[in-house]
Amino acid sequence: MGMPSRERGFTLIELMVVVAIIAILAAIALPAYEDFILRSKIRAAQSDLLALSANVENYRQRTLVYPGQTLADTSAVTGTFPGWAPSSKRADFGFSYGSHASGYELTAAGVGGRLAGCTITLTASNERTTAGCTAGGGSPW
Repeated sequence: MGMPSRERGFTLIELMVVVAIIAILAAIALPAYEDFILRSKIRAAQSDLLALSANVENYRQRTLVYPGQTLADTSAVTGTFPGWAPSSKRADFGFSYGSHASGYELTAAGVGGRLAGCTITLTASNERTTAGCTAGGGSPW
């Protein structure tokens, strides 16, 4: 009769090589993806500060003064400036407003995880700083 047929399929070694290649690719891609996500959260907070600044300036145009009180948390800020709502999740950044003789200072402070210690500020004179943010060499304005 004929020759015995040979079973077709993958060997264990071939499967292990494929799994190893996938693991190496994931080990390279995951940190880059996490850094991308962190940078996008920082950019969203920077955008939120710019929108809040526009609301503060609108308040000043209507009343001819900046609010005199310090607003230490996001809910107090949104209560004073109802036209502003942050796009950043509360779990990522907390926002505050501080009044000064020369204007104001807006701050977004990172909350937990890799955002802890990340502070982004914007002043009435448009001075912008980003400190303690570790995403890919920082995230300058």
